[in-house]
Amino acid sequence: MQLFFALTGLLVGAVLGFVLQRGRFCVTGAFREVWISRSHRWLTAYLIAIAVLSVGFFTLRSMGVVDDSSRPLTPFATIIGSLIFGIGIVLAGGCATGTYYRAGEGLIGSWLALIMYALSAAAMKEGILKPLNSGAKEINTLEVTTVHSLLGISPWIVVGALVLGVGWLARGHLLRERRLTIATLPPTRTGLAHWLFEKPWHPFVTAVLLGVIGIIAYPLSYASGRRAGLGITTPSSNLATGIVTGDSAKLLDWGTLLVVGIIVGSYIAAKGAGEFRLRVPDERQMVKSLLGGIAMGIGASLAGGCTIGGSFVGSAELSLNGWLSFAGFFLGVGVAAKLFLRPPAKRLTVAPQTVPANV
Repeated sequence: MQLFFALTGLLVGAVLGFVLQRGRFCVTGAFREVWISRSHRWLTAYLIAIAVLSVGFFTLRSMGVVDDSSRPLTPFATIIGSLIFGIGIVLAGGCATGTYYRAGEGLIGSWLALIMYALSAAAMKEGILKPLNSGAKEINTLEVTTVHSLLGISPWIVVGALVLGVGWLARGHLLRERRLTIATLPPTRTGLAHWLFEKPWHPFVTAVLLGVIGIIAYPLSYASGRRAGLGITTPSSNLATGIVTGDSAKLLDWGTLLVVGIIVGSYIAAKGAGEFRLRVPDERQMVKSLLGGIAMGIGASLAGGCTIGGSFVGSAELSLNGWLSFAGFFLGVGVAAKLFLRPPAKRLTVAPQTVPANV
């Protein structure tokens, strides 16, 4: 029976990959646009996903389906790791799930980043770098776990504040969008195919779907014997270890099948939308992808997770490490954006000439 539920990881991953690809949802872009263009539309979408998942998680917790977050706060490892990961995802051109779904679109650079991400995560968790990983987490470890336990209040008070704050941000964006006129091409498909593969998905719709997928993942993952929600780094490490050692337990783990499913779902979405194409990066981008992948694996291992398992799931569970990693990822992307990315060119404006009245 556990094997059956483990296989549901493949299905959840495929749905997740499909939604991510069609919604163009990548946390790297959400953070990067704040630093580059001062826009926080996608950051608001990310917060919506966290808020939806948080409501679902604490509902499941009240029903006894899931466990409360119990990971102690490791500020040193989390801060250092999240900064490294934030820089790495800019170099790689996408966060962990963003890199997975772009691999499904045919980006060879994303495949290179994924390989190095999985290998470096495996080295940190089970290989030659394991002493570095465990040693860093022992520095300044604090026996506090969640925001609500630290404050001594009900988690629903914090969740309620989160929902209200995110709702206020989303309302502002939606009101501004109502005043805009957006030109769109006439549809070439009809019915469900138009909605799934042609019509652009609104970021907030994609965010809600991501939150719902995160909620569904909990009972299915727990039923397989894996007592955790969505996660990318440890499953990527297990995938690399399982391929090298032939460990079937790691290869058939719910999380491992999840990340494989993301590529499958993204490929289906890209093919259906006519967006799949093998693209080989130039030498410069190839080096950046390789270095970015290494930084992602090392950074996420130290931080206790990537932008999905760390800041998305962790923040939704009100984990102190989750919110600390959220801040670290955001700052890491900002540092890398300033170092490696050029701001968009400013449009030149010419002042209108005035013509004398007597001419």
